Amino acid sequence: MKLNLTKPLIVFDLETTGLDLVNDRIIQISFIKVYPDGKEERENIFINPEKPIPAEVTLLTGISDADVADVPTFKQKAKDLSDKFAGCDFAGYNSNRFDVPMLAEEFLRAGVDFDFSKCRLIDAQNIYHKMERRNLAAAYKFYCGRKMEDDFEAHKADQDTEATWRVLQGELDMYAPGNQEEEDRVLNNDMDELAEFSRMNDFVDFAGRIIWRDMTDKDGNQLLDATGKPRRHEVFNFGKYKGWDVAEVLRKDPGYYSWMLASDFTYNTKQVLTRIRLREFNNK
Repeated sequence: MKLNLTKPLIVFDLETTGLDLVNDRIIQISFIKVYPDGKEERENIFINPEKPIPAEVTLLTGISDADVADVPTFKQKAKDLSDKFAGCDFAGYNSNRFDVPMLAEEFLRAGVDFDFSKCRLIDAQNIYHKMERRNLAAAYKFYCGRKMEDDFEAHKADQDTEATWRVLQGELDMYAPGNQEEEDRVLNNDMDELAEFSRMNDFVDFAGRIIWRDMTDKDGNQLLDATGKPRRHEVFNFGKYKGWDVAEVLRKDPGYYSWMLASDFTYNTKQVLTRIRLREFNNK
């Protein structure tokens, strides 16, 4: 099924030196840019991580230090990628949990303030796990009717990207209105609905250090905004201020902001915290 796009969609996958958002780096990024008119553009880019690639990563991906020795660093590619991704939504497989946060960190390390909060993030894995609860290979067989190993080589970003794109289209076909008897198994071809369904948590930052929480009055009744939707505010999800309103903590203990900026939190967490601080300062 053709996606009902209102703006371009970046379907992407990363290969990295590891899973640590702070210390690991991207070594390959592959993406398909899908336009609302159906046009598709593909790119497969190798990145010099400026650090050794662990042997187990080379064994898994086939990418060695020699393969990336003479290619650009992410900082050298960041502006070009930011321009290509501007105004786009994003889709991937396990992307909301890892690929988007890692990409956000790399942009910030390169000095590029790419604002993912303005993007709709579609995660084919979250959709699949909520519906069927299996991995990419099983998803490919289930939605595309073929064994993934017959069509693709595992742990290659460009091939995993192609498989993810086919799975996402297959999901929309299977769960389209009229194809499911149970109402809660229907997914409409709508990017807002897909992004909402892809969410697995109420994180404000990608690392989950700050989360959204519904606002209540002194009697515990939920507060609503002018449109009738629940009012929400940011609260800390760790440490001595866990459960506290972030803006309130920043007012009462301004040193906590300085401590977080100087500590080993992700750049994205620090970015979110800074935006909240600036918002509250401007609202005085």
